[in-house]
Amino acid sequence: MPDRIDQDDDLGEGPLHGLVVVDLSTTLPGAQATQFLADAGADVILVEPREGNRLRANPGWPGLLRGKRSITLDLHDDTDRATLDGLLARADVAVTTLRPAAAARLGFTAEELAARYPRLVAALITGWGTHGPWADRKGYEALILAKSGVLHSKHQLTTGPDPAHVTTPYASFAAAQAAVHGILAALLEREESGLGQLVESDLVTAVGAYDPYNWFYELVLDRFPDAFQPMGAAFDQQGRPQTKLLYALLIAATADGTWLQFAQTAPRLMRAWLDELDLSAELADPRWDGFPLLPTPGLRFEWWNKMISKVGERTLKEWEEAFTRNPDVFGEQFRTPDEALDHPQLVHEGRRVVVDDPDLGPVRQPSTLVHAAGRPLTRIRRAPRLGEHTRELRTFARSTAPSNSVAQQGRCGPPLAGVTVLELGAMYAGPYGATLLADLGARVIKVEPLDGDLIRTIMAFPEAGGAKVLQGKESIAVDLRSPEGLEILRELAGQVDVVLQCYRAGVAARMGVDEASLKSVNPDLVYVNAPGYGIDGPYGSKPAYAPSIGAASGVSVTDAQVVGRPADERDQLLGQARKLYAGGTVPAVQSDGMAALGVASALLLGIYAKRRGIELTDIVATMLGTSTQALIAHNTGYEGRPAHPGVDPAFRGTSALYRMYPASDGWLFLAAPKEREWAALVAALGDPGDLADDRFATSRARAAADDALADVLTKIFATRTKAEWEADLTARDVGCVAVTQEPAERHMQGDEFHAAGYTVDAVSPVFDAHRRLAPLNRFSRSTTKPEAGCTVGQHTDALLRAIGYDEARIARLREAHVVR
Repeated sequence: MPDRIDQDDDLGEGPLHGLVVVDLSTTLPGAQATQFLADAGADVILVEPREGNRLRANPGWPGLLRGKRSITLDLHDDTDRATLDGLLARADVAVTTLRPAAAARLGFTAEELAARYPRLVAALITGWGTHGPWADRKGYEALILAKSGVLHSKHQLTTGPDPAHVTTPYASFAAAQAAVHGILAALLEREESGLGQLVESDLVTAVGAYDPYNWFYELVLDRFPDAFQPMGAAFDQQGRPQTKLLYALLIAATADGTWLQFAQTAPRLMRAWLDELDLSAELADPRWDGFPLLPTPGLRFEWWNKMISKVGERTLKEWEEAFTRNPDVFGEQFRTPDEALDHPQLVHEGRRVVVDDPDLGPVRQPSTLVHAAGRPLTRIRRAPRLGEHTRELRTFARSTAPSNSVAQQGRCGPPLAGVTVLELGAMYAGPYGATLLADLGARVIKVEPLDGDLIRTIMAFPEAGGAKVLQGKESIAVDLRSPEGLEILRELAGQVDVVLQCYRAGVAARMGVDEASLKSVNPDLVYVNAPGYGIDGPYGSKPAYAPSIGAASGVSVTDAQVVGRPADERDQLLGQARKLYAGGTVPAVQSDGMAALGVASALLLGIYAKRRGIELTDIVATMLGTSTQALIAHNTGYEGRPAHPGVDPAFRGTSALYRMYPASDGWLFLAAPKEREWAALVAALGDPGDLADDRFATSRARAAADDALADVLTKIFATRTKAEWEADLTARDVGCVAVTQEPAERHMQGDEFHAAGYTVDAVSPVFDAHRRLAPLNRFSRSTTKPEAGCTVGQHTDALLRAIGYDEARIARLREAHVVR
């Protein structure tokens, strides 16, 4: 499919047409949230200072700011403040990324917003939240990743146990999508009450959404330390495999230099994989008894090396022929973010577009995150020039505002109360999107096979694997292969608002649960597809795992910094394979979580469009599409695009003023990259000493002497503990945290994070009282509904009774193994 085909079609106005959004944000999460709204048809008004939004310095600004209108305002000027007041009075949504104190000075509080703009849905995206002990700190992405433990979870990008800095904007993208969820949920509530409210999301809580199951793995290890042997890191300190997953998720280079990510995770797929590699016969040797659980590091390394060598015997073309011949074997190519837009599936779906820019020329970028009716939601429009629409927007701000005579605001229930979602899918990426709606008050009915969703048994401790993704849901276990089971499903579909299906291309139709089939039962359904690759196309039937999507989208390469041809020297090649593994398979942050966040956005968009009387068909949000969307700042391409700051070879950071340093007892992360932060940093460090050198007198000079500045700071920070530095620097409003050196999923369950509100208490039928991640949004009026998980078929009888089945009929179905 040509790049421009979707741009030339008349795509309509989009499901959010008519909504006015005032964008006051200046950082990535705000830009990505309002970009989603603009892509869906909203009129996004970008309010910029005279010197321009600092996001314009981001190489990806043409994608981040696309489809918006720009007005320049000086908010210290009374006339310009009056213009902003006029814009807000006419807006449906406002978004800001100010810190809480600055937001309050602007009047961005629940009380003042309710008094002045009672219908306005106002989204506040912060780094640390608004109520905890860290609320007033600077919210740089790396500080959140360092404090939460994500940088520790990425430590195998380095050769030792030290944390590793990565540049994929995990926390920013998650907070952006969380803001989208909160905005759409609050708009839905407004349809009933006529009232707006303040919606908060933060980077800390949002980054916790990525992990699919390690949260409960760490919980079990804490409660029952002798229950089973911890897996530990994927590789030991000598670079030898420590887990059987290294064979199923093998990363290896072809003979002609293309890295491939395999995902042979089921026993059947592993057998086919070993046959394809001509290694099955070797397993008869007693040395390999117990495979894939081999007893010694030496044996594990030898087998891993052997598999890598076998892959390297064939060219990419030969492997592609093998994938066509043998559908049980598949490897995804590792791509850079730019190369990802050439992926055959994205090209087929029209998920890349070229926008003509009068100054930059052709700008290539991803299309909308959500597609409907086989196309993007809207025609992508170019990013505005600074202040391009100031005159017309000043006129708009003076126009007649809607009436603000509304009822007194008060607390209300969850914003999605009364919405019922029927979930058809397994594992994490799609189903956790429904979990996020359950937190917002939706009723989510999960349809499981009789043995339960596979994720329930993915870990050695029963139910730990699925405990997170099953939070807040009702489970019905039914055999959909039987006519009776399919009839139950159809009757359930007749009584719900939304169906979410996550199967590979063609599976839903073969099962009789596709959109047309279920809309014949319930014409008012919102039906959302959340596959890995797509509902059709060259990769639609391929298995989609987080590592595969990470490889295909550019996420893995962005983190691992492995580009170009594989190394010729064997040790270096194996080192590159380890880095690529750490880039895409670390559970704490990966493409499963990205996809889930996008699925929740797609579900809410479909529900809100329906409430507005807009019918969207074939709604699709894919793992691959969402992961490329998360990297829009990296994959928006045009001639002369500046380079993104790269991570140094030791994975410490991107510059001397945005990187990790060793303290006397561990690591700290310093984030002070702006010119105005330099003086505060020098003052906080005490005696300036070498920092007073002319080499560091200006920001340009510091950039030129970056290595020398890092050396000076290294000596200074080594003199005290990381906690002392964090306390002293944050007291002077300098971005600095002690780097957590334990897994993120363990650390975030601790007392410190619980007291800050990032976790809440829940009671599970399996785990009893425990801490779970807090909902991703806080509302000034609405409540949330954070609940624990459920057991297989826990609600089968109740759901069957609700659709008219009596006890005798239920008993017969259970005896016939139709339900559990």
